[in-house]
Amino acid sequence: MTELTAQQPTAQQPTDKQPGITLTAREVFGIDSDMKVTAFAEPDEHVPQIDEAYRFNTDVTLAILSGFQFNRRVLIQGYHGTGKSTHIEQVAARLNWPTVRVNLDGHITRLDLVGRDAIVLQDGQQITEFREGILPWSLQRPMALVFDEFDAGRPDVMFVIQRILEQDGKFTLLDQNRVLTPHKWFRLFATANTIGLGNLDGLYHGTQLLNQAQIDRWNIVARLDYMTTDEEVEIVLSRVPSLRGRSDGETLVKSMVAVAQMTRSGFASGDVSTLMSPRTTIHWAENMDIFDNLESSFRLSFLNKCDPAEHSIVAEYFQRAFNRELDESIALQESANDDVAGSDDGSAITAAP
Repeated sequence: MTELTAQQPTAQQPTDKQPGITLTAREVFGIDSDMKVTAFAEPDEHVPQIDEAYRFNTDVTLAILSGFQFNRRVLIQGYHGTGKSTHIEQVAARLNWPTVRVNLDGHITRLDLVGRDAIVLQDGQQITEFREGILPWSLQRPMALVFDEFDAGRPDVMFVIQRILEQDGKFTLLDQNRVLTPHKWFRLFATANTIGLGNLDGLYHGTQLLNQAQIDRWNIVARLDYMTTDEEVEIVLSRVPSLRGRSDGETLVKSMVAVAQMTRSGFASGDVSTLMSPRTTIHWAENMDIFDNLESSFRLSFLNKCDPAEHSIVAEYFQRAFNRELDESIALQESANDDVAGSDDGSAITAAP
């Protein structure tokens, strides 16, 4: 999928490319639904690559498909690592739908989205020319525009987006005295960790309180939770196929996923402040493949990201899943303390005359 910057949009002119085939959710995504969706016959340079290992969530897939077919504005909310952006990408990939993804970090400004004047060379002369930003560039094309980290956008940036959230919302370029009408096949999506209520649980610093009038403009809000155990195991084995070739590979990955699920439960109950996403589980499996050491790869992938005060709790999760103790576990620490205490007592007796 193409990621563009407002300063360097491509010179490609708006295209009259039209979707020309019809697909069903059942035949393409294996979903028990008769929903039909219009798609493009051939991909272009902006179409994401298909990931054959991806597993689709039924409700979220139908929400995204309705966005493409019925021009609904779709916001997907969920914890990090659940695959929100990837879900949109992979649906677009199978529809051959051109897609542009924009991360609304704190450095994205109104000018980045709308456009700005730039000095360019024309016939050997320097002239000032207005360069369109990502928003008007996408709006005039058969393009799916995805705003990542929607709840991290600055307030002035969010109000730029608010007008086009309406289905037929036109976009005004004040500097150009132009009013842009969205292309018939322009589509708008967004992903967010929160639902516009800010950093309530302390997990997502930098997220903003969103204007509820703006949240109300999203036609569909879907929630994407973590996968089931079997789905997550299959995803990890697909990403790290070398583990599938090991005699204990599947058992190993099931235990990894079990640790991840315990961290999620622990986070929900307030026992730990960091959780393992499916992305982290995949990183652990990849590092296991590199270092061939379960404990070391676990530390490098997740444990070192945790609060040191919570290491013993995370080590307990590891012990439950693998029946092996980490150096950070309370049991080993108490045993080491007992050994030190016994050694000190012995030394004192030996030193006595």
